Amino acid sequence: MTDPRPGEPASVPEPLVRRLGVVGLWAIALNGTIGAGIFGTPGAAAAETGIHSPLMFLLCGLLMAPIVLSFGAVASRFSSTGGPVLYVQTAFGPFWGFQTGWTFYVARLSASAANVALIVTALERFWPAAAGGATRAGLLLAIAALLTWVNVVGTQHAMRSVGVLTVAKLVPLLAIVAFGLPALDAAAFPYADTPLPPAERIGTAVMLLVYAYVGWESALVPAGESRAPRRDMPRALLLALGAATVLYVLIQAVAVAVLPTLAATEGRALVAVGEALLGPAGAVLLTVGVVVSVGGNVASAMLSTPRITYAMARAGTLPRLFGAVHPRFHTPSASIVVYGVLVFALSATGSFVELAKISVLTRLLIYLGVIGALPKLRGRAAEDPADDGSPPFELPGGPVIPTVAALVCVALLLQVSGETFLRTAAYLAAGSVLYLLARRRPRA
Repeated sequence: MTDPRPGEPASVPEPLVRRLGVVGLWAIALNGTIGAGIFGTPGAAAAETGIHSPLMFLLCGLLMAPIVLSFGAVASRFSSTGGPVLYVQTAFGPFWGFQTGWTFYVARLSASAANVALIVTALERFWPAAAGGATRAGLLLAIAALLTWVNVVGTQHAMRSVGVLTVAKLVPLLAIVAFGLPALDAAAFPYADTPLPPAERIGTAVMLLVYAYVGWESALVPAGESRAPRRDMPRALLLALGAATVLYVLIQAVAVAVLPTLAATEGRALVAVGEALLGPAGAVLLTVGVVVSVGGNVASAMLSTPRITYAMARAGTLPRLFGAVHPRFHTPSASIVVYGVLVFALSATGSFVELAKISVLTRLLIYLGVIGALPKLRGRAAEDPADDGSPPFELPGGPVIPTVAALVCVALLLQVSGETFLRTAAYLAAGSVLYLLARRRPRA
């Protein structure tokens, strides 16, 4: 068997074992979505839009819907590992496929490193020694090593950890809803007597809340380990978006109703809400919730993101090492180990901060690339039938939904500063250099 030329899709059969069902994919998508965002954005949303802030969460969910639907339509035409990398490469060629993988990988890597650091920071409340020195470094190493080991041992073990963290992260959030429901009455939301805030404040609030709605795209990457990706991917994405939106709206409504000073809580909004509802025990519960929620987000990223470098290695745009599959566990072990090492290194040094600032911008660019690929992939179903024979997911209205999705992305991009665009351009240029160097590698 010969290796593909750099940038060519791998033609060999997918060697990974197909174990993931719709519940597993939904857990990955939900974990990717529900992370640190919901614990910090309620206060900022209330500061911008007051009692209308629950409606801002609903608006964000509606704005994300056409994007998710478009991704579901694209994903249903593939059954191999790679996600957005594979989609864009198939539609537009190897260069843009590599750029998509490069931006997606580093954005997820920097976010994972930031979240691991946040976990250790949250532990400082109970263990002051975790604030720095060897103790902090040891905790960062232990978290990265544990997640790496779990993912190398096997997808089933990794999914159990993701599943457990998914349930655990939802417990404190659902507790806020359950204990706060009695406070949700008409008196808490006098919409008839309170005009909508100015359009610019609504726009600012929506941009803030987008942080709480990204990350679901990580579920697209491990399609090569899904039992029925064409059928299950669209369902998992839509279920994750729906669940996150309902939960976010209810949480924000409770927060507005029970905490008049919500706008002043900054990043500790839900901890303050928990304390208002349940006293000191509620504050502890929500602090633990931050650790578990962010941990679940990292676990989900650790499961999905190394599959990006695995897919890129199979396409010939990264060294063959990244495409190595463990002979016993049938997982992309080399890519997983490299990812774990980089997560530890970045979280320990803090060098990922600038990359984290452009993570949303890079995601929006990836969203536009995948949406733009949909018209070119209409005939994909006949060329690559799914293993279970499921038909591709077709969007009603033809180009209407993808067009709306693209307009949403463009509108959000217009809110980004010129400085961030320049930094992103430099970042993409560095990826182009790596791609060109990889293409110079001689064929085996």
